[in-house]
Amino acid sequence: MIVMTQKIYYHLPYTTDWGTNIKKAIEHEKNYFVILEDTAFYPTGGGQPCDTGTIDGIEVLDVFIENNEVVHKLKRLPESTNVQCKLNWSRRFDHMQHHSGQHLLSAVCYSLYQVRTVNFHLGAEDVTIDVETSDLTRAQIERIEQEVNNEIYKNRKIHQYFVTNQELKNIDLLKMPKVTENIRIVEIEGIEHNACGGTHVSRTGEIGLIKVFKTEKQKGLIRIYFKCGSRALQELNESLSILNHISAKFNTSRREVLHRIEKWEQEQWELETRLNVLKEKNFTFLANEMLAQTKDDNLFHIFDDISFHDMKDLAIKLANENSLFILFATTSENKIVLAHNETKSIACGKFLTEHLSSFNGKGGGNDKTAQAGFPSTDDMLAFFKFACTKLVDV
Repeated sequence: MIVMTQKIYYHLPYTTDWGTNIKKAIEHEKNYFVILEDTAFYPTGGGQPCDTGTIDGIEVLDVFIENNEVVHKLKRLPESTNVQCKLNWSRRFDHMQHHSGQHLLSAVCYSLYQVRTVNFHLGAEDVTIDVETSDLTRAQIERIEQEVNNEIYKNRKIHQYFVTNQELKNIDLLKMPKVTENIRIVEIEGIEHNACGGTHVSRTGEIGLIKVFKTEKQKGLIRIYFKCGSRALQELNESLSILNHISAKFNTSRREVLHRIEKWEQEQWELETRLNVLKEKNFTFLANEMLAQTKDDNLFHIFDDISFHDMKDLAIKLANENSLFILFATTSENKIVLAHNETKSIACGKFLTEHLSSFNGKGGGNDKTAQAGFPSTDDMLAFFKFACTKLVDV
């Protein structure tokens, strides 16, 4: 008779170290797997990632269910069939806090606003639930958060047990399980019953706290981003550190930061408005100065202290207003621009495509305007000299 692996994570979820035997070892295409007689390593499933740790000091890379067996992927196979296992407890407890926290959060969402949870994701960075509603106000989210933490403070007992399909009929569940045997119930005392195969803490107090960080609309649902326990505390500490840093930058209290930022934004807008006015005046002055350099409707110039963006704007402005063929270059970014207002026969983009590769340049454009960049100033200047000669002859 084949004896299935004893799943310690169900009846002794706080187990971190244990000894057991390897039932089966598998090597396949330089990948190594073992099946144990007893395991506390939880396999990926139900929105919860797998546990990690070591088997005889060998790192556990993955844990999954295959043919109803718990399979452990290792870096290499152990030398003995009798092995010592060690669970990565910080990862496990984080998962326990978040899975129990999700149950509690989902239960409160339903009890307060009758919205059901349809998806749960527990990732290394983000933890989310998707609830069946198209809108949750900020006030509603704040109420949910307050209520769910009130239930944590009550330190309610969390029971975990298996029931038969017949016994299931006497349990009030929001969602019936898909399985008809080995049905596991997670019960938060006085709150809810839920069919679940994940690992959980024994009391709500162990969740620590639940903090909702944001919500977003997701295909007709509302996605709630939250964190529990140690992860929530770490996130809050990091956020507070950033806020304190910003407060110091603005030389104000945390409560006054938003006001100071709004004032700074207004000052920036006014500064940019004045800058744009001055830039436009400078463009007009520069344009008039450049027009004096035109020869046979061609204007070729190299700039040392102008950005490519401003240079391109100036080139298009001059070309459109004066029927000129423009070739500008800037040594500050090693870029060039070609422009005219369709009064010239040469196609700017085609010209670049035909000649850029000889000068290590990359770029393109259309008939009226084209641009290119070069890896060095020497390459750009060489192309500029070549282009001036070619374009004069057109």
